[in-house]
Amino acid sequence: MSSRTVATIITVLVLLGVLALMLRSWRRRSKRDAALPAGYPQPTTPGRELVSAAALYVATTPRDQPLERLNIPGLGFRARGGVSVTDQGVLLELAGSPTLFIPAHAVQRVTDATWAIDRAVEPGGLLLLGWVLNAPADPTTATAPTSVDSYFRFSDPADRRAISEALATLTGNVSSASGSTEFGTEESEV
Repeated sequence: MSSRTVATIITVLVLLGVLALMLRSWRRRSKRDAALPAGYPQPTTPGRELVSAAALYVATTPRDQPLERLNIPGLGFRARGGVSVTDQGVLLELAGSPTLFIPAHAVQRVTDATWAIDRAVEPGGLLLLGWVLNAPADPTTATAPTSVDSYFRFSDPADRRAISEALATLTGNVSSASGSTEFGTEESEV
């Protein structure tokens, strides 16, 4: 065998090893997050729609960990869809998954963000929706409900502002930092 053939075989084996490790990691993540609930039960009456917009769902991550994707059923992958704010909460209609409902009482914060796993945009280009998962209460452990951050990209900044304002009005206790990010307002290198 020539040295070129040996180098090719070694490269292919290394790439296959990396792919196998990636697959193993994703399966472990899926197993770890399988018990996390996606959304809350849908209300019996849909409620009055306050605002709705088309969006790109980017990811859901643990609170303040924008590079650690959660593989919650229905929220594990990026998807196109819609975000609707009703007088009862938020409806997420993402391609390839059932409609998810987040009640107003579960929403903890709404703010702008610049980056999350898989996506970096201009300052304030993402909407960060912080909410609490619908985890069943476990009296045997003293763990707090799991707080997560979901990120959305709107093609029109006016849609992002309208959704953000509707959520701030609906919940009243949401911290909203429109026009800035928690990472500053430096120029993007995109």
